[in-house]
Amino acid sequence: MYDIIIIGAGPAGASAALFAAKAGKKTLLIDSDKSITKKAWVENHYGVKEITGPDLFELGKEQAAKFGTEIVQAEVTRVVKEGKTFTVQTENNSFEGLHVILATGLAVDLAEKIGLTTKPGTEPRIKTVLDADADGKTNIEGIWAAGTVAGVSVHTIITAGHGAHVAINIISELNGERYVDHDLLK
Repeated sequence: MYDIIIIGAGPAGASAALFAAKAGKKTLLIDSDKSITKKAWVENHYGVKEITGPDLFELGKEQAAKFGTEIVQAEVTRVVKEGKTFTVQTENNSFEGLHVILATGLAVDLAEKIGLTTKPGTEPRIKTVLDADADGKTNIEGIWAAGTVAGVSVHTIITAGHGAHVAINIISELNGERYVDHDLLK
């Protein structure tokens, strides 16, 4: 049983996975290899002079894996809520988790299939997003939205920050108190 299952390994998903795993939560990151970040050239990401989208994408997954995130390459076909847990199904496997984060970028098909409420997007070329609150909560308790699919700007620095924000909210809920992750120089 995973504490958090994240669908989508772009900046929002990988950032959420990094924070979740670093906090000691059993974390699964499922990626369909369809991130729009893989088409990007990035010169506006704080702390990075310049990087290709594919390199940023791989670096994010490496950082998450460093802290114990399990990464699976697959397309999620279904998410089913059973009591307080979720079953996330792919073509070949199924996984159980307490919380699910959708970080699916432009894709809302799975969200609509699950029964999540959508609304018109406000960003150029983003037609539909999930109707999530400021913390990332959707209309189904335990399913959260992070990044572009949650209606935040498509810029990698913003989606990465939003993924971290949503993960911190879930970690805090799981811990029963506000979680803070600050490292100090050694």
